[in-house]
Amino acid sequence: MSKYTAMETNIFSIFDSSEWKSNNIATYPANYTSRSNVTEFIRISIIPSGESLNINSLSGIILIDIFTKKGYGLRTTWEISDQLDLFLVGKKINETQLFKSNVRLSTDDDYNRAIYQISFKHFGVK
Repeated sequence: MSKYTAMETNIFSIFDSSEWKSNNIATYPANYTSRSNVTEFIRISIIPSGESLNINSLSGIILIDIFTKKGYGLRTTWEISDQLDLFLVGKKINETQLFKSNVRLSTDDDYNRAIYQISFKHFGVK
């Protein structure tokens, strides 16, 4: 399995778990386009990068767009951010270590939108 595939598999395994699914937060990959009947969901983008050669490790950020119903304030946005922190911050999934997070508000015509960001490092790349 390639290093990029292994890293992606590790990260997406969190959102495929029964524990995450019990939160009832619809979760989609980066290229997902919302359907009109979906009022809140997250969309996950994994962005590998690195400060040096990616020979023995791979680092980057995970950007998670949080979309909630417009006109109802930001409470749901913050609750989803808290759930993401519980599942992600400081966790290690196989060879992938997740670090600290931050959230910033963004704009969208149809939803309240925030961008949750967390850094990662994938070790043991061969």
